[in-house]
Amino acid sequence: MKSEGMDKSTRLLMIYSKLVKGYIVNKSEEAANFNVDERTIQRDIASIKEYMGSDITNNGIINSIIYDKAAGGYRVESSYTGTLSNSETLAVCKVLLDSRAFPKDEMKEILDKLISCCVPKENRQPVKELIGNEEHHYIELRHKTNFLETLWDLGQAIRSCKYVEIEYRRTKDKAIVKRKIKPVGIMFSEYYFYITAFIDDKEVLENFDVINDAFPTIYRVDRIVSYKLLEERFKMPYKDRFEEGEFRKRVQFMYGGKLNRIRFEYTGTDVDAILDRLPTAKIESEKDGKYIIKAEVFGKGIDMWLRSQGENVRVLGGK
Repeated sequence: MKSEGMDKSTRLLMIYSKLVKGYIVNKSEEAANFNVDERTIQRDIASIKEYMGSDITNNGIINSIIYDKAAGGYRVESSYTGTLSNSETLAVCKVLLDSRAFPKDEMKEILDKLISCCVPKENRQPVKELIGNEEHHYIELRHKTNFLETLWDLGQAIRSCKYVEIEYRRTKDKAIVKRKIKPVGIMFSEYYFYITAFIDDKEVLENFDVINDAFPTIYRVDRIVSYKLLEERFKMPYKDRFEEGEFRKRVQFMYGGKLNRIRFEYTGTDVDAILDRLPTAKIESEKDGKYIIKAEVFGKGIDMWLRSQGENVRVLGGK
C-alpha cells in the first residue's frame, strides 16, 4: 500500500521505527511504498545512520545501520560500550569456575546471566561450549551455603557504618559465638569470601591473643550462621579509614593477628611466583640464584606457607 503525500519527517520516523524493531529495510520497496525515488530513500537512510552514529543510549548501546547483502536490505546492528567482549566474558567465566566461590546451582545461574548479558546471541553457544565441560564437572565447596544476600547486606552495613550482630561458627571447636562488630571491608581469597571487622565487645577482646584496634578481625562469610544490621552507627574518621587494598596486600592467608615483617632466602627457580604470592615482597639482594626477600604480612598463615616451600626457603627472621 502506497503512502501518498507523506512529508519527509513522517517518512523518516516510519523508516527509523522499522529499523529499530529489527526489520530489514529494502530501498526499492520503501521507494514504492512512499511513492518516492530510491535516491530519496537512500538520503533518508543516510540521515538516520548519521543520527544513530551520534546517539549512544543510556545503557551504553551504539546502534548503527549496515547493509545486509544476504537479506537484501539495511538493518540495525547494536554494539555495547559498557559490556564485556566475547573473549573478556570467556575469561571471567573461567576465573569464576576456578574460584569455586559459589554452590553449583548459584554458579550456573551467574554464568548464564553473564553470557546472556554480555555475549551477542549468535556467539553464546561457542562461549558455552568452551566452559561446558568445566561447568559440568564443577565441584562445589563442602559448606554448600548460599550467601549472596548476606554479602550484599554486609556491604550495605559497611557503606552506612552500621554495627552488625553476628552468630558465627568458629573453626577450632565449631562452637557458635555471638559478636557485635564494626564491618569495614569484604575480601575474597582462595575459595572463600571474608568480612573484615573490628570487634566492639570489650569482654571478648580480653580473650584475644592480640589486642590492637589497628588490626581488624577476619570472618569467613559462609560461617556466619545469622546476622542483624543494627541502627546504631559507628564513626570512622577519614584519617582512620580502613584501606581494604593496603590490608589485602598484607593478609594473603586470611589469618588475623599482628603485622609481621619477615625475611627469608629463596633458592627456587621462579622468584616471580613468590613475589606474586606476597604483594608486599621486595628483593633485598640476589647472588648466584639466591634471593633475600622481605615482606609484611598479617597473622601466622605465612609460617605455614613458608614451610610448604620446603628446601627452597630458609627463614632469616624479622626485618
